[in-house]
Amino acid sequence: MFTGIVQDLGTVVAVDEQEGGVRLRVRTALAGELHPGDSIAVNGCCLTAVGEPQAVGEPEGAAPGTTELAFDADVMNESLRRTSLGAAAAVGARVNLELAMAAGDRFGGHIVQGHVDATGVVQETRPDGFARIVRIAPEDPSLLRYVVEKGSITIDGVSLTVSAIDDAALEVSLIPETLERTTLGRLGAGDPVNLEVDVLAKHVEKLLSAKDPS
Repeated sequence: MFTGIVQDLGTVVAVDEQEGGVRLRVRTALAGELHPGDSIAVNGCCLTAVGEPQAVGEPEGAAPGTTELAFDADVMNESLRRTSLGAAAAVGARVNLELAMAAGDRFGGHIVQGHVDATGVVQETRPDGFARIVRIAPEDPSLLRYVVEKGSITIDGVSLTVSAIDDAALEVSLIPETLERTTLGRLGAGDPVNLEVDVLAKHVEKLLSAKDPS
């Protein structure tokens, strides 16, 4: 489980196409905390670390001789079809990263599973004082039935509060901290994003729609 609080911006340093999917290698300061089989959210998609962390070349701007670690993770075809990883995870791409929540950690965002419900497309971005409003249309508009104004939603792994919603799209307002520390500051019209709605809303819908056993 995750909370949607991005811990690092990683860089994709290799994409190895394999039968049935791809293997990503992502450079990040978090790699040293990962062991084989550990979960990590990459742009909101829960992936499993494969093998031990690997040393990679010098990061941009680092002192000569400095090396960083990277982790490997497999992305199966199902994930490539249902998320934006296929388009976003190219060599050099930046990705939002969050380690799985440990017992006793602060719950900074909301309950995030890392199970992407659908992708969406950015329709527009516009300034609003020091913030920036981003309007996103889900590929499946019916997903919006789980979204409420001032409720929570996960966009590319970032826990956000819905600032507005209509029948076609939702809006979120991003503060400078979010714009700087996540990939959301680079979003523009036409960009794809991963969406995960509040899982509690889906459970409530199923419970209310269950047939009366009597």
